Amino acid sequence: MKFESVGLEKMTADLNRLDEVMHEHGLVRAEQWDYERVSYDRKFELKEGVYYLRVQGFATEGDVGAHKAIIQLKVPLLGKHYYPHGVEYGDGENFPSSLVKQSQEILAAVKAELEQFAGV
Repeated sequence: MKFESVGLEKMTADLNRLDEVMHEHGLVRAEQWDYERVSYDRKFELKEGVYYLRVQGFATEGDVGAHKAIIQLKVPLLGKHYYPHGVEYGDGENFPSSLVKQSQEILAAVKAELEQFAGV
């Protein structure tokens, strides 16, 4: 599921500040990066299954590995994990409405905080 109406995909931010903001909202980068891309995930374990909220971005300037980069965010995604195959983000997936609402609230909070210092 794509969260296209949130508006995060129009934002850029310094990598180090982005890491802090995402972590405050439970989105973890961990080892999901290379020198040009980043992914932040938040895991939800519900009775209906395991879900991931994912926010991805790519470096428009600098180097992610050196912790000196400007990141352009992409459209956030919500996916369901299927063992052992991985996460599916397709339109055919059924997501609990409470999870969708919670994800929208998290993304809105992230956006509000990023707007204070990020480029739009």
